[in-house]
Amino acid sequence: MKLTDFVVKSAIVPDLKATSKEDVIREMVASLKNSGNIKAEDENAVVEAILKREELGSTGIGNGVAVPHTKHPSADQLVATVAISRGGVDFSSLDGESVFILFLLVSPPDRPGDHLRGLENISRHLRSQDFCNFLKQSKTTADIWELLTEADSSDDEEET
Repeated sequence: MKLTDFVVKSAIVPDLKATSKEDVIREMVASLKNSGNIKAEDENAVVEAILKREELGSTGIGNGVAVPHTKHPSADQLVATVAISRGGVDFSSLDGESVFILFLLVSPPDRPGDHLRGLENISRHLRSQDFCNFLKQSKTTADIWELLTEADSSDDEEET
């Protein structure tokens, strides 16, 4: 599974406006709705499901990164978006630091394997300091998409 298989290019947010955890989640879910990947009538329910997941423990995994996610019946398949916060957001991260890079995933409840593979793929790339640095420096959707595509092609090289 490649990042570009489930990240929705038209939902990427290269410059988040939101400054609080809840508002960031709302802005990212709205980007998935606006791209046609979440139905308008399901938008609030998806936001609530992600916030409920956050209550179990922050998805701010440290190193300026958060991966909010949920399983929700409104998703037909695994979908994700990427957002960059220029000023950083308090996400109650494990290391107490602000978050600048966010990947938000929504998957159907009956496809837990896809959900786990998506999370694993994202977290593997986010362990790369270079990948994170380039993401933080990305200014446009095209920049971010190119970086995701390059990350996917480096996966291909590792498999051969």
